[in-house]
Amino acid sequence: MELSAYMTLIFKIVPRSLWQEAVEAGVFKGAPVDLADGFIHFSSAEQVRETASKHFANIPELLIAAFDDGTLGDQLKWEPSRGGALFPHLYADLDPASALWVKDLPLSGDGNHLFPELDQ
Repeated sequence: MELSAYMTLIFKIVPRSLWQEAVEAGVFKGAPVDLADGFIHFSSAEQVRETASKHFANIPELLIAAFDDGTLGDQLKWEPSRGGALFPHLYADLDPASALWVKDLPLSGDGNHLFPELDQ
C-alpha cells in the first residue's frame, strides 16, 4: 500500500481478542481504559513505542492498527497528555474496517514488543 505524503498515520495498540470482537461486531468502542476515559487513545509514530513500553510491557497477543488521522473526522482531537505532548484521541466509535493495516505486535525475550515497519 502506498501512503499519501499528506497522510498522518496514528496507531492503536489493542489486544487481539478485543480487536477480533470489534471486527465481528463492525465497531470498536474502545478498550477498558478508553471506555473509562471517554475516548479512544491513539499514538503517533513518534509516541507508539513509548506507549507500548509504558502501558503494554510484557502483555502478549497484541495487535497494532494503523489509521489515517484525516479519515476520522472532527471527533479526533490532538490533546496534551504524557509530558505535554499532543496525542490523538477519538471521541467516537471506530469502524475497524477503516484501519489501513493491522499487524501482530509480538513480545521479545525482554518483554518489549517487536514493532513492524510503521509506514507500510
